[in-house]
Amino acid sequence: MKLSIIVPVYNEEESLNLLYGEIKNAVEPLNLPWELILVDDGSKDNSLQKIREIVDANPDKASAVVLRRNFGQTAAIAAGIDQTSGDVIVLLDADLQNDPADIPAMIGKIQEGYDVVSGWRYNRHDNYITRTLPSQIANWLISHVTRVKLHDYGCTLKAYRREVITGFRLYGEMHRFIPVYANSFGARITEIKVNHHPRKFGKAKYGLERTIKVILDLFTVKFLTSYASKPIYLFGGTGMGLMAVSFLTLGFLFIRRFALQGRVSPFESPLFPIGIMVAILGFQSILMGLIAELLARTYHESQNKPVYTIREIIRPGK
Repeated sequence: MKLSIIVPVYNEEESLNLLYGEIKNAVEPLNLPWELILVDDGSKDNSLQKIREIVDANPDKASAVVLRRNFGQTAAIAAGIDQTSGDVIVLLDADLQNDPADIPAMIGKIQEGYDVVSGWRYNRHDNYITRTLPSQIANWLISHVTRVKLHDYGCTLKAYRREVITGFRLYGEMHRFIPVYANSFGARITEIKVNHHPRKFGKAKYGLERTIKVILDLFTVKFLTSYASKPIYLFGGTGMGLMAVSFLTLGFLFIRRFALQGRVSPFESPLFPIGIMVAILGFQSILMGLIAELLARTYHESQNKPVYTIREIIRPGK
């Protein structure tokens, strides 16, 4: 088993040397081959120079990816993943709030047979109002919408088997949803409590605005994991619901007409045009679902993308 550790870096010059020392002290006792990939995400301080020094001093263990500008944490993680060669990939923040000493426990869970090991910052040292509380709300929402129950989606410290993290592309703020994507591939997921330290240097890069982005990305993730292969279930179900509402509305108007012996015309009620409009919307939603079905089939067939994933193949005598 080879271990690849990816660290996205953005303006963390004071932390990098300490971070490398802590990673080395945590990983070397495992007696596993390992590599560290530092991804400079357009840092404006002296982080890139520090990264060069670390790579020059440790060419057998450390390498770097330098992005042209600040693309964001998800893009930096994706760039690092594309350069890895390990069987297990560990993601880690560069600000020293994640503790590399937790990596051995995560590798232990991987060796037990899990595909994803997620860190849970049980005793979190961040501002409660601007960081911890919004994160708790987002974690509860993500867990209930995706049905992948984790306490801390926002914790970067996670370990993955290579095969469950390389079958999809990451966009936007999607890195926090990797366990959800991995679950759609049939990954075995577990969670362990990890250390979380107060920030020693610099300042936090994210605030309340990130919670809004996470909620918006959640809509995309839910659609891609639940309906990407059968979009007609979403659009068709919505369409049938709208047509049912229309049928009940129009039915009520005509029943009222006969019950009151014609004294109330259904055509004079504002509910009549609303019912007709809802019926049209329902029909259009079903048609949209059929078009989405054609697009989904074209997508899978054009990329030769399978609709299943295989964990292992067992043959007699082997």
